[in-house]
Amino acid sequence: MSLLQLAIIALLQGTTEWLPVSSSGHVLLAAGFFEASPGDELLINAVSNLGTLLAMLIYFRKDVTSAIAGGFELVAAPVSKSPLSKGARLAAAVIVATPVAVLVAFAYEKFLPESMLESMRSIYVVAATTIIFGALLWWADAKGARDRREEDMTMWHAFLIGATQAIAAILPGTSRSGITMTAARAFGYDRTEAARFSMLIGAPILAAAGLYGAMGLVTADATETVLTLKDGLIVASIAFITGLASIWFLMSLLSRMSFLPFVLYRFALGAVLILGSPLVGLL
Repeated sequence: MSLLQLAIIALLQGTTEWLPVSSSGHVLLAAGFFEASPGDELLINAVSNLGTLLAMLIYFRKDVTSAIAGGFELVAAPVSKSPLSKGARLAAAVIVATPVAVLVAFAYEKFLPESMLESMRSIYVVAATTIIFGALLWWADAKGARDRREEDMTMWHAFLIGATQAIAAILPGTSRSGITMTAARAFGYDRTEAARFSMLIGAPILAAAGLYGAMGLVTADATETVLTLKDGLIVASIAFITGLASIWFLMSLLSRMSFLPFVLYRFALGAVLILGSPLVGLL
């Protein structure tokens, strides 16, 4: 793979990570087109996560700072009789939203047979999940007016919204951000609040994936991977810039309209993959 090909994959990752269209599905398709090995594709995806994570931390820096301060408050909570602050409640919501997805992703990586992993990463699986979860997003977004906000977030809702990330960890094309936004909308949260919470609870997952990718770069033999440390920095930088732009675009769009443009895009992409796959096989 050339640096240009790596840059294209990083561009896709950064642009789609926070949009409800599945970054893993797009990266998988691009990596397949460039004939990258599954291991290299996962490594590139993981390194790109560092860039998109930094973009989110900067865009939501006030929320992140508040949550970090709230985390220290949670440590002292057993000896405190006062109600938790907004930051502490946000920190608690992020914490309870994380474990299920992490455990499922670890089990998926370590215990599923290679043959099953390969079958789950096929174009038809990506096409099916793209359409099915696009339809679920449409249903959740259109089922009625909902205006719950962060202060209405219960720990049970946070747990269930976070647990849906496990599905995205297994099925490419699902979209981690998309399925968590779908769950949040189904529970009655405002569109921008659903998107914001989806991005905040994604931070631990992306941090773990990014560190995994960074360790892979540091420890990998130069003959065994397409990605060097220098390439990794370029990939992460591109993902950061495009990730920051996509967050701004998403939040601006959702303040004015629904998720329908993303739903239509998912339907169109799924149809193209289903109709185009036989043609690709003939070439």
